[in-house]
Amino acid sequence: MLLLRPLPLPLPAPALRARPAARGPRARAASGYGAGGVSEEDAFTRCSGYLFEEGLATEGDLPTAYDIPGIARVYGRRPLLVLRRSLQIGTSFGRWFALRYLDSLNDRADDMFEVRAAQLRRILLELGPAFVKIAQAVSSRPDVIPPEYLDELSLLQDRIAPFSTELAFDIIEKELQMPLDMIFSEMSPRPVAAASLGQVYQARLRSNGKLVAVKVQRPGVQAVISLDIYILRFLAGVARKVGKFNTDLQAVLDEWASSLFREMDYREEARNGLKFRELYGKLRDVMVPEMYLEQTRRRVLIMEWVEGVRLSEVRDLYLVEVGVYCSLSQLLEYGFYHADPHPGNLLRTIDGKLAYLDFGMMGEFRQELRDGFIEACLHLVNRDFDGLAKDFVTLGLLPATAQKDEVTTALTGVFESAVNKGVQNISFGDLSGNLGQTMYKFKFQIPSYFSLVIRSLAVLEGIAISFNPNYKVLSSSYPWIARKVLTDNSPNLRSTLYTLLYKDGTFQIDRLESLLTESLRARTEQTLVRTQQDESDSSRFAIKQVLSFTLTEQGAFVKDLLLQEIAKGLDALGVATLSSVTSAAASRLPFAPSPSPSLNNEEATNLRNLYRLLLLVAKTPQKENSSRAPGHESTGEKGDDGADDMSLVLNEMRSFPEFLPVLSVIPELSPESQQQFLLLPADLTNLVLSRAVARTIRRMFI
Repeated sequence: MLLLRPLPLPLPAPALRARPAARGPRARAASGYGAGGVSEEDAFTRCSGYLFEEGLATEGDLPTAYDIPGIARVYGRRPLLVLRRSLQIGTSFGRWFALRYLDSLNDRADDMFEVRAAQLRRILLELGPAFVKIAQAVSSRPDVIPPEYLDELSLLQDRIAPFSTELAFDIIEKELQMPLDMIFSEMSPRPVAAASLGQVYQARLRSNGKLVAVKVQRPGVQAVISLDIYILRFLAGVARKVGKFNTDLQAVLDEWASSLFREMDYREEARNGLKFRELYGKLRDVMVPEMYLEQTRRRVLIMEWVEGVRLSEVRDLYLVEVGVYCSLSQLLEYGFYHADPHPGNLLRTIDGKLAYLDFGMMGEFRQELRDGFIEACLHLVNRDFDGLAKDFVTLGLLPATAQKDEVTTALTGVFESAVNKGVQNISFGDLSGNLGQTMYKFKFQIPSYFSLVIRSLAVLEGIAISFNPNYKVLSSSYPWIARKVLTDNSPNLRSTLYTLLYKDGTFQIDRLESLLTESLRARTEQTLVRTQQDESDSSRFAIKQVLSFTLTEQGAFVKDLLLQEIAKGLDALGVATLSSVTSAAASRLPFAPSPSPSLNNEEATNLRNLYRLLLLVAKTPQKENSSRAPGHESTGEKGDDGADDMSLVLNEMRSFPEFLPVLSVIPELSPESQQQFLLLPADLTNLVLSRAVARTIRRMFI
């Protein structure tokens, strides 16, 4: 992974810098990066540098796309190289396993656990790019390795000593097929960043004078990775038979290797960057560097220079919120997301924007998975664990034919424990860790995308809590999800919303109120600003938000639900009023009969919901001194419950000024919304009349 940073020194004079003398990685490490001893950055060069030299001889014969038969044909002709590398891998891991075995014999396995985990990380670093990349991939795969190793492997940084600048310049000229001074007017004399796959130089384009980052692939790296994959596939097959792994390691390796081969083609990265910029580059305070696709080749990438510092190194909670909003747009809006969510890929630019870097590994989130993820979040927050179990199947966490009762019970325990904290207190990091332990325990195989989705949000949460321990990314994410489910036209989400709001045929006013309230907290491009809104205007702003939402095409589904429920309440109010008037008149007659219940259970519930819906639309809190809140659960078993509810609602609604803010914001709405508002009385009247006619017919003939 390459972090683009500005040089601490000014750029050279307009003339192109003369090439430095050729210097190998070993000399570079000794004189600059690793003075005073061998650092982790040059551990690979020290232990496995011979592979780059050997790789140059075979790289031309290897397939550029991931092709196991093609790789096997090349290395089948070089048995000595395969043997040497296999012995290096075997002895490195053999020593480590021997130490682990001795620890178990001496009953100190638990005491030495952290030490051995750190040793394993160093071994992977010494073995080079393929092993570092695999470790990074499996560090987000709790079904592949025990959860105790995740923390240590997540510390891996694929930084090694840079290779010769002379060789890098030769690669640039060979790939672009022209001299450097015809392309660049200035270029840094040394790389500004180096990693396992390549290194970066700062340069200035001669054609337009713009600063660019030039990423050059390390010579022989494809051959090195291909050789390691060839060996590792064999070892993975053996390990699965001998060890107790929970998944098909060869399939995991193939999945990872395919994406890594795409990452090594810088033309693919440039195309990914262009698409990412097109989709998300216009979001408020999001910066995506420009890609120079015409000048980019398979081993050379030219992109806009980004000057800034890592987001993890600055205390900017606002940019974390920007990152959460952008991540949710990636995952749930368009489905094209950054699949390498490392803190080094997120920068705070000098003008205060959030910059995304490194587009070599991107993911596609299909529509049915996006809907399933949203549904799972809704069911999780609303404690609908039956629905959540079905979401596991949709998301690929469980096969449709699986006997999932025991696994679902365990996962439900994890989710229920998290939800009990409240949506604003759920940590994505803790949730991911708990899931990892459960999945490993039950030998539960998860799709590759799932961990990346959770990890992409957990990374942002990790950055935020470094300076704000109380920050929870789900608190910022759920409002966006609530807004999405209320406005999306997807049939699946519409069905989910209806099922959620009408559990067992009964309207769940609490759930609608929660969704609407949370959706108003959602960060949108209009509300995603650094300055906070004046608190005195918050109530008026909320009312305007509710009306603006329900009176648009996006909110039509929710508007229809609200009208249906308000019509039910008005119908119940009419029944109660008529019954009250009739009873009052009859009570004046001699020998007046005993009053009969005015409302049945359903009508009493509809009446209570009416009051709460009016409060919801007006965003007016209920009075704390009310003798009994209209939302109080009433069974309707007593004969005068309906009358009590009616009296209470009428008494509360006498404070009509509480609802005046609804009318006062109408002139501030858009002309289209105002027109829709004027149509509401007619629509509501039709619904009430329809219910009254239907009720009359039922009482006459049934």
